[in-house]
Amino acid sequence: ICTIVDMDSLEVEVDVNEAYINRVRPGQGVTASLNAYPDLDIPAAVIATIPAADRNKATVRVRGGFKSRDPRILPDMGVRVAFLGEELEAAETPAAEPGVWVPRSAVAGSGTDRHVWVVLDDAEGAPFVERRNVVVGTAEGSRVRITAGLRSAERVVVSLNAGLEEALRDGLRVGLAD
Repeated sequence: ICTIVDMDSLEVEVDVNEAYINRVRPGQGVTASLNAYPDLDIPAAVIATIPAADRNKATVRVRGGFKSRDPRILPDMGVRVAFLGEELEAAETPAAEPGVWVPRSAVAGSGTDRHVWVVLDDAEGAPFVERRNVVVGTAEGSRVRITAGLRSAERVVVSLNAGLEEALRDGLRVGLAD
């Protein structure tokens, strides 16, 4: 018995919370990050939304295709994805500054002492926050590009205010809003 794989047509399948599925559309840009290579961001695009929901998990499956072939991508590898908005796709050019876009409200500090609060999951899957120093690049409207310290597909606290910033500390367990 053997498994035959067409390496030229590898795809990524992810489960998206049904509350957010209205934001996903065919052709939308996706950045994929393999668990085996977390610093490697691979461009992809949404191929289709599978027209069936998983009632137990309240998710909908989405298929995406990689824009280019990479020998590090193997079948059944773990992957994290970030769906890009229309403005992000339009802003990306081959000469674009590297990094990820976040809302201005997610970045705290000033000058060269800037940071975000990244939401991670502990061994039991419970979310907690971690302060992460970042380098801020260009700014456009209500968003800024983080050029170092944050990877695509990482979750951040997006609405920092003075009271919340003072209450956060490394390792603090948090609840996530839908």
